Amino acid sequence: MTIIKTDFGSIDNKKVHLFTLKNSHGTEIKITNYGGIITSIKVKDKSDNFTDIALGFNTLDAYLNEHPYFGAIIGRYGNRIAGAEFELNGKTYNLFANNGKNHLHGGKKGVDKVIWEYETSDNTLKLSYSSPDGEEGYPGNLKISVIYTLTENNELKISYKAVSDADTVINLTNHSYFNLNGEGSGTILDHKLTLNADYFVPTDLESIPTGELSSVTGTPFDFTGSTGIGKRIEDKNEQLIFAGGYDHNFVINKSANSLKPAGKVESEKSGIKMDVHTTEPGVQFYTGNYLDGSLKGKSGIYTKRSGFCLETQHYPDSPHFPEFPTTVLKKGDVFRSETVYRFYM
Repeated sequence: MTIIKTDFGSIDNKKVHLFTLKNSHGTEIKITNYGGIITSIKVKDKSDNFTDIALGFNTLDAYLNEHPYFGAIIGRYGNRIAGAEFELNGKTYNLFANNGKNHLHGGKKGVDKVIWEYETSDNTLKLSYSSPDGEEGYPGNLKISVIYTLTENNELKISYKAVSDADTVINLTNHSYFNLNGEGSGTILDHKLTLNADYFVPTDLESIPTGELSSVTGTPFDFTGSTGIGKRIEDKNEQLIFAGGYDHNFVINKSANSLKPAGKVESEKSGIKMDVHTTEPGVQFYTGNYLDGSLKGKSGIYTKRSGFCLETQHYPDSPHFPEFPTTVLKKGDVFRSETVYRFYM
């Protein structure tokens, strides 16, 4: 198991690095300490070739331009908060509105756009960032650490930890886009998806939850059995029409284990399969509906639906729905979360 550190450019005269994690099977994952971005995931396909299945860019400059959060750590709050405000302990906090009138993925400069401190050992990369009180409108000085571990079982483990000196809200996730046929190879509509979810969270036209949990039974949102991603994506379903495809939080079925299965994706073309396990209560399934061909990635143009995301998370807009699992982090308490992506044939 090796980790190699190389220069990846600089921002305001501060160096940015690229870390390459590699195991004995040749599986290779590249991560930069700018935004904690996973830039590349190379795994073996059924032809014994190594295929890069993560959408992204080859240069830091490309990540500094506007892009849809490819591979990044998202926070302080992943997904949306309606009206870019929330109330906590009787006080209203105003956030930056960067998605119409709503707050998305941490605001104008979320943790995806900062340089993280780093430590390496054997097979792990630990990134740390201290978000000051008031950053993007959030209360509390928040110390965050994210540990990436590549195992000999071809698992990428992402472990999150955070502590605040004041009550706050938090919802950390990773926003990797995957294409198991290889990034830049076309759409992901031929992939087969299974989700361990009997319910999903419907949204309005602005992708804000309505507050209800809807059964997937008899709908295009039923992935309880292996189903082609493209099989029903064009159905005349209000939720699919609102989002232009899938962009919804699925409620992961409860389990006795803290680390529970969230989903599985497989590509018959490459033979590559991916399992997702998480301690989080939800997973956002997104089908790259807003990729429009304007971005050139590592090996091709990223067109509509050329990548999918499975973002493990708490539910969107939870501060406005007390019936949802809470995203409140109390002063001095420790937030912990873990997600594991496993790649295999």
